[in-house]
Amino acid sequence: MTIQLDHAYRDCRRVAAAHGRTYFLATRLLEPERRPAVHALYAFARMVDDIVDAADAPAHAEESAAQLDRIEYELRGHLARIPARLPRAGSGRAGHTTPDHAPSITLDRPSSAAQDRVLLAVSDTIRRYSIAAEHFWVFLDSMRMDIPGSPQYRDRYPSMAALREYMRGSAAAIGLQLLPVLGTVVPREDAEPAAAALGEAFQLTNFLRDTAEDLDRGRIYLPADELAAFDVDADLLQHCRRTGHTDPRVRRALAHLIAVNRGIYRFATPGIELLSPRVRPAIRTAAILYGGILDEIEHADYAIFTCRAVVPQHRRLRIAAKEFAAAHPLLRRAD
Repeated sequence: MTIQLDHAYRDCRRVAAAHGRTYFLATRLLEPERRPAVHALYAFARMVDDIVDAADAPAHAEESAAQLDRIEYELRGHLARIPARLPRAGSGRAGHTTPDHAPSITLDRPSSAAQDRVLLAVSDTIRRYSIAAEHFWVFLDSMRMDIPGSPQYRDRYPSMAALREYMRGSAAAIGLQLLPVLGTVVPREDAEPAAAALGEAFQLTNFLRDTAEDLDRGRIYLPADELAAFDVDADLLQHCRRTGHTDPRVRRALAHLIAVNRGIYRFATPGIELLSPRVRPAIRTAAILYGGILDEIEHADYAIFTCRAVVPQHRRLRIAAKEFAAAHPLLRRAD
């Protein structure tokens, strides 16, 4: 690994450690050679997510959309092994030929050095593990659905089917990106449905936990038809946010959606056994900890409008230690 690439991977590790506590803890259970790739995938998703979050400010929405276009262009350039830099406007230099499916670039600004390093690491990960690039384009398309003013923008989802279409890129694609890194004991395509479902399960847990925060940003990721079955609508959710009180109807709707979420986990978790034995403890830990967020919502009597459900650190460490202890003999034999 070159010094430049090694530095890029170290940057990605710092991002994962700083922002993905549950994710980073689970990653520690992987053997060292797999960790950099997982950190790179996380850092890429986090970088894009931060850009999308900045789009909530109206003055930044157009710039955020252009940044996503540039990131896609440059990632395609990395993967095509061509220079990915665009000339500054008025420089008088002819630009590189844009890859056939790359978006039109409108932002007259190079990417930051930090973005360059993440792109370097993630493109190396994609090549090293033969990850299908399509999973990254689908992911970026879903992220554009979060940028106000973009043609794809959505701030409401009428049904679970519509939400799952969004999660196909925002969550399922993440599971499919990770799968080649983790490895499988069956043909990869046999493990893909469970990997995609586990990504969706994690995402829906986030939506339930972050309902209040999303309302503050003018978004509702809980499907409207599922809420309507309990006489819940956007106005009632906003009322709960203002008062800090979870209406009984909202409580029943949340209980229902938690049950739906657990159903997705039940479908996904048997797929952990399809993964390489050495990675199973890490993924099982992540599934248990994310599922634990649902437990915390219930234990708090669904008070999602006043507090953010978090699995206590002592429980996170206990679960991780238990999985590590179970895996330790296996790791020693494999070494």
